[in-house]
Amino acid sequence: MICLILAAGYATRLYPLTENFPKPLLSVQGRTVLDWLLSDVDGMEEIEKHVVVSNHKFFDHFSSWKENSSLTHSIVVLDDGSTDNSNRLGAVRDILFAIDELDLDEDLLVLAGDNLLDFSLSGFVSFFREKQATCIMRHYEPSLAALQRTGVATIDSTDKVLVMEEKPKEPKSNWAVPPFYVYKREDLPLIRKAIESGCNTDAPGSFIAWLCNQTSVYAYPMPGKRWDIGNLESYEQVKREFDGSYLDTQ
Repeated sequence: MICLILAAGYATRLYPLTENFPKPLLSVQGRTVLDWLLSDVDGMEEIEKHVVVSNHKFFDHFSSWKENSSLTHSIVVLDDGSTDNSNRLGAVRDILFAIDELDLDEDLLVLAGDNLLDFSLSGFVSFFREKQATCIMRHYEPSLAALQRTGVATIDSTDKVLVMEEKPKEPKSNWAVPPFYVYKREDLPLIRKAIESGCNTDAPGSFIAWLCNQTSVYAYPMPGKRWDIGNLESYEQVKREFDGSYLDTQ
């Protein structure tokens, strides 16, 4: 299994902090967001290496981070060639770019590089092994406004995804889908097919919305809290609340 980090965004809502610096390398409790995320994943026996997809503007920042990293598994940093929001590839195309660039043919743990969790992703990977199918994560979201800003899934009693929509005006459920996925190796060729079929490529969940109409996709119930660093206020919040203590229990 390969861990693929989506880190090619420009984080304009965090300016001036991220005008010339990538959001995943911002510091929280003395470590970068990316280091917190990968410190958990790095200890999983399934993981073979980490792949970070950057844009061209911040490629050197991630390359320097890689050179100073103490992670056990090897790290590959890719430059997707984009320079600003006007020519960004979008998350789905960035995933396909990494697959093509590295000729990937393994299961993929795909993570947004600007999120922090207070639980290990090992349970998510175990859930994937149990289901033997592409998996997403889900959590209950009571706020209509929040549901309208994220992916929303309808789930059956076996955790199978029946329908998923990105940023729906009228959500069909309260199951919000954060940007964490495990793609089954056999489903990787379908990413290109989805794009050719007109699948939206900006949000990573758009591919899942398409995929669940083609094959089985399952949703893992998120066992803890997630912080999405989307603006200056949420960055200050995560600095106050996050302590990474869950890593001490592994």
